[in-house]
Amino acid sequence: MTKITAIIPTLNEEIHIAEAIKSVSFADEIIVIDSFSTDKTLEIAATYDVKIIKREFDDFSSQKNYAISQASNPWIYILDADERVTPQVEKEILEAVQNPQDFVGFYVRRSFYFAGKNINYGGCQRDKVVRLFLKEHCKYKGFVHETIVANGKLGFFKHKIEHYSYRNFDHYISKMNHYGELRGKEYFEKGKKVNLYQILIKPPARFVIHYFIRLGFLDGFPGFAFAKAQAYGVYVRYIKLWLLNRGVK
Repeated sequence: MTKITAIIPTLNEEIHIAEAIKSVSFADEIIVIDSFSTDKTLEIAATYDVKIIKREFDDFSSQKNYAISQASNPWIYILDADERVTPQVEKEILEAVQNPQDFVGFYVRRSFYFAGKNINYGGCQRDKVVRLFLKEHCKYKGFVHETIVANGKLGFFKHKIEHYSYRNFDHYISKMNHYGELRGKEYFEKGKKVNLYQILIKPPARFVIHYFIRLGFLDGFPGFAFAKAQAYGVYVRYIKLWLLNRGVK
């Protein structure tokens, strides 16, 4: 019951995939589940001892749950391609699977990097995700920001992994567009409508939350850019919903 499968979902992650694979080299099996990348992601991944699965992307939960179903081992470690497992967290992972103490999964906190700078505030200080878990007790749920639903107790690791989510502001905005479109589609499928409050109030309110309430201003200009991009992501989701409700894809 101590073997681990590491799963790395990818789409055009050629700048990250090699380091991502190396950071989970402790795993007994590594699966790269790819959404038909058009760059060199798969070419690079194929130079390592990994299992490559190609699957058309529908949503984040379905993609990860499918990869989990293909895993050979009971313990799963999910690694986004822009994350890195540090030696300290690797040690915690290996100790956890040897002695889980009735936990079926574990949260890990992330050190968030934006355009090369470590962002300490703006909500990033609260960033935590379930990354290690037993597949028979846990599954993903949610369309965009997927979460683990666990049948049992979840523990916490003491150390943080590194999260290099956004290379620069343009890359960040492209991700916000992608997430906003997915969220808008989710709302549309639930039959939701758009009102002026969602367009005029919610985006600036999100900026205020990240920049002032969650102390993003303490990170200087990168904290301002991060808060603005978060607000933009809220705006995109409702514009996308408005378009879908009018038959525009």
